[in-house]
Amino acid sequence: MNQAADPLDFDYVIVGGGVAGCILANRLSTDPALRVLLIEAGGRDSSPLIAAPGGLLPLMMSGRHAWPYVSAPQEHLDGRVLYLPRGKVLGGGSSINGMAYDRGFASDYDRWAQAGNRGWSFAEVLPYFRRLESFHPARNAWHGAEGPIQVTRAGQDHPFARAFLQAGAQAGYPLSDDLSGAQRDGFGAVDLTIGRGRRSSAASAYLRPVLRRRNLTVLTGALTRRVRFDGPRATGVEFTQDGALRTAVARREVILSAGAINTPQLLMISGVGPGGHLTEHGIPVVADLPGVGQGLQDHLATHVKHRSTKPWSMLRYLNPLRGALAMGQYLMTRRGPLADPGMSVACFVRSDPVLDEPDIKMLLVSALFAHNGQTLVPMHGFYAHINVARPEARGQVTLASPDPTIPPVIDQNYNGTERDREVMRAGIRIARHIFAQPAFDEVRGEELAPGPEIRSDAELDAHIRAAAEADYHSTSTARMGADRLAVVDAELRVHGLAGLRVVDASVMPHLPGGNTAIPVAMIAEKAADLILGRPAPAPEDPRPRS
Repeated sequence: MNQAADPLDFDYVIVGGGVAGCILANRLSTDPALRVLLIEAGGRDSSPLIAAPGGLLPLMMSGRHAWPYVSAPQEHLDGRVLYLPRGKVLGGGSSINGMAYDRGFASDYDRWAQAGNRGWSFAEVLPYFRRLESFHPARNAWHGAEGPIQVTRAGQDHPFARAFLQAGAQAGYPLSDDLSGAQRDGFGAVDLTIGRGRRSSAASAYLRPVLRRRNLTVLTGALTRRVRFDGPRATGVEFTQDGALRTAVARREVILSAGAINTPQLLMISGVGPGGHLTEHGIPVVADLPGVGQGLQDHLATHVKHRSTKPWSMLRYLNPLRGALAMGQYLMTRRGPLADPGMSVACFVRSDPVLDEPDIKMLLVSALFAHNGQTLVPMHGFYAHINVARPEARGQVTLASPDPTIPPVIDQNYNGTERDREVMRAGIRIARHIFAQPAFDEVRGEELAPGPEIRSDAELDAHIRAAAEADYHSTSTARMGADRLAVVDAELRVHGLAGLRVVDASVMPHLPGGNTAIPVAMIAEKAADLILGRPAPAPEDPRPRS
C-alpha cells in the first residue's frame, strides 16, 4: 500500500459522513478559523433515486448504497443470520432510509438524564430537536420552523391509510394529530423528512449547502483504518483512499461518527476497548474500556401481512406504463407516487392497558415485501410492521479481525428476553384485531403471515423466530454515563482519553422508542455546542404539568 507524502492538518477530523457527521461538518465549520475534515468511506449522494422519496424501493432492492453487513447467528431466532445494511453514502442512513420523522418518547431522554447524564433530559434536548427541523404540519412549542431538515406530513388519501386510521378508531384507540408531539398514544399520520417532493437527508440539508466553505474538506471513498494516539491523546487518523495510506492530523479533536457498528469497531482496532479482547487480536491497549461494543440494541420487526382484494398497492407502479407516468409526474410537479415512500400511517399502542406508555410501534406498509425489503412480492397487499418499542435485550459488537475492512461480529441478541417475546406476540394479536375491523372489509384478503392457523403463544413464538427481521436502528455500543461500562461522559468525550469524542447512535444509553435518525441529528446538534463551548439553549417543556 502506498503512503501519501504529507499529512493533512486540521483542527477537527470527523470520521463518518452519516447523519451526525454531516451536521457536525456544517456546524463546526461555521467558524472560518477552524479547519474541518469529514472522512466518509462511501460515495457521494448523487443518485436521483436518493432524492426521490419513491426511489426508496429500488434503493432497498439494489443495495447499491449500503454496506451489506449481516448479524451473527441469532440464538433466539432459530440461529438465523439477519441482513443489516449500513449507509455507504454521504448522509448515511438518512440517504437510504424510509424517511420517517420520529423522535421517540419524551421519557426516553428523561431516562438518559436520570441515569446521570446531565443536560440530556427531554426539556434540555427539545430545543435541539426544534433547531434541526422545518416542521411544516404545525408551528407550535413542540416543533421548529427554521431548521435545515424539511419535515412534511404523509398524505392520508390512500385507501389503505384511511382504513388503518378508521380501524384504529373502531378498535377503540385514540387518534393523534402529532405522534412526535403532545400525544404519542394512538393512531396518526407519519411525518417524513421530505421537502418539496425531495428527500431531506443530512447530506442535502446540512452538507451540500456548505461544501464551498474554504475551511471544510470532504473526502469520500476514504476508509479510516485507526485513530492515532500520542499517549492518552488522540492526534489524528490513518485512512486509505485510492490505494494510498494517508494521515490526517487533528489539532483539537478526532470525532467518531461512524455509527453504532463501526464506531466501536474503530475504537477497538485503535486500542480502545475491552483489554482482554484487544490482546486476543494482537492490538496494543491504549485504554481498557470494557463497555466498548457492549449494550448493543436494535428494533426487531415482525409482520402481519394480508393480500389485498383491490389492486391498490405499490406493486401497480412496476407496470411500465404506470411507472413512466409516475416518473413524468414527479419530474414535472414533484408529486405523485415517486414523491411518496408508501408508509403514511402508524400507531403506538400498549401490550397491557395498565402500562403508563405504549410499548408497541406499528407502521402500515402499502405493499408486500420479503427479505428485509429487498424483494417486492408480486401480489397486491399490505402489512403491519411491528416493533417492541423499547426492547430489553442487549447484545454486542466484537472484532472478527484487527483489519478494518473485515466487518465486526454483530450480535444483537434479538428476541432475547421473555418480556420482548411477550410484547411481540401482543403486537401480532393487536394488528390482527385492527385488520379485522369493518374499515378493512373492502380490501382485506387472506392473512399471508403469520397465517390464520398460527394462534397459540408457542405457534406465534415459532413464527417470530422463523420470520422476524432487523429494523436497522442499532444503538448504545459506546454509551454515555459514569458507570464501569460507560464509554463517554455527558459531553461525549471518551473516558480516560483526550481529544477523542463520539457523536452518533452508539452514545445512546438505550434505544429510543422509535426510529433513530432524528435522535442522532439532535445528538449532533447538541454535540456541536458542546465542542464549540457554546451555552446550551434554555430548556423547554410543553408537556402539561401533572
